[in-house]
Amino acid sequence: MAHTLKLNELEVAFEELEYPVTKSEAATAFAETTLVLADGERNLGSLLGETQEERYESAGELEAALHNVLPREAVGEPFQSEGEG
Repeated sequence: MAHTLKLNELEVAFEELEYPVTKSEAATAFAETTLVLADGERNLGSLLGETQEERYESAGELEAALHNVLPREAVGEPFQSEGEG
């Protein structure tokens, strides 16, 4: 079953995985999930497969790794905050 997620929904989705989790396990778990970005949509499983580490200890660690593979324009305008301030 295909799912669609926004960036602000990733933490909750990633918390559903059992940690530690390998990059391959995470990519497989989200293989049918579309991530909605500011500049379009990408397959979340494919993006997770591009992350650097082979193993993640927490949802926060996995989310941080994902943000490292996203292009800057995918997350919105440079220097734009999400509800901070």
